[in-house]
Amino acid sequence: MIVNHLIAISVAYILDMIIGDPPNWSHPVRWIGTMITFFEKRWNKGKFKRWKGLGMLLFILLSVYIIVLVLLVTGYGIHPIVGVLVESIIISTTIAQKSLKGASLEVYRPLLAGDLTDARLKLSYIVGRDTENLAEGEIARGTIETVAENTSDGVTAPMFWALIGGAPLAMVYRAANTCDSMVGHMNNRYIEFGWASAKWDDVMNWLPSRLTGMIMLLGQRPDCITYKKAWTILFRDAKKHLSPNSGWGEAAVAAILGIQLGGINYYQGIVSNRAKMGDPIRSIKAEHIIQANYILCKTVFLFLLLLWTGGILLDLAVTWFESSIFI
Repeated sequence: MIVNHLIAISVAYILDMIIGDPPNWSHPVRWIGTMITFFEKRWNKGKFKRWKGLGMLLFILLSVYIIVLVLLVTGYGIHPIVGVLVESIIISTTIAQKSLKGASLEVYRPLLAGDLTDARLKLSYIVGRDTENLAEGEIARGTIETVAENTSDGVTAPMFWALIGGAPLAMVYRAANTCDSMVGHMNNRYIEFGWASAKWDDVMNWLPSRLTGMIMLLGQRPDCITYKKAWTILFRDAKKHLSPNSGWGEAAVAAILGIQLGGINYYQGIVSNRAKMGDPIRSIKAEHIIQANYILCKTVFLFLLLLWTGGILLDLAVTWFESSIFI
């Protein structure tokens, strides 16, 4: 079964690279978002908001798991090849390497051309911070931070959970991540209702984010510092981030590129002083967006190789254990 998962992940990886998320396609995340909106409007009020938010999360995750499981059982029941194909298509909807890269390039192109107005607008599509008055370096910083953080959230984490439990767990991860994105905010409206979503997303991202940050450094030689210094920065700065997971990708990318991420952001005019990642050896430029995308692509490929290695070793260990029992 693990080999089936690995094949499905690999096909999904290729499908995402070639097709990505077609804009006119009814993506499963949109269905999940519709469910979240339905529950949030009805349950995010009155007493027991935290329990209601937990109930919403459990209902959505269980529903997603059962639906995907039924699709897989049906597919594998027809033929193993049909099952792998169905699983591949489902997993491909949970990863977003092409979309992430494309969104960052939408900012890079006008930024490189000196059109800061358009670059700010395109950045506003992918970040929550105020972008109207950002300079070139700050526009590039916001884009690089998005690529760095979402390398795990948007690509490697769902691949990791696909290895553990196939398409059902990959989609459960994507559903949990969507719940966190929509209601897992630390503000008056969502701090209680979105508590469970935020915490569960942290749990599911804990190991994938750390693996991703380390693979970034293993796969890419730092531009202007030693490997030892880069590893020091990773373990020094990753834990500074408000999120227990987001800092790993940002600290790794900052160390590799010799730049400093984090700092002052504004959200609806309110200042937010984020922890700084990396040392400011270089000023952040538009070309660093291209380099961040290169790190993204290389990291995802190496992560896929890691999954194959770990999956095959695990399958061999299970086979050996089962055969030793019956000897």
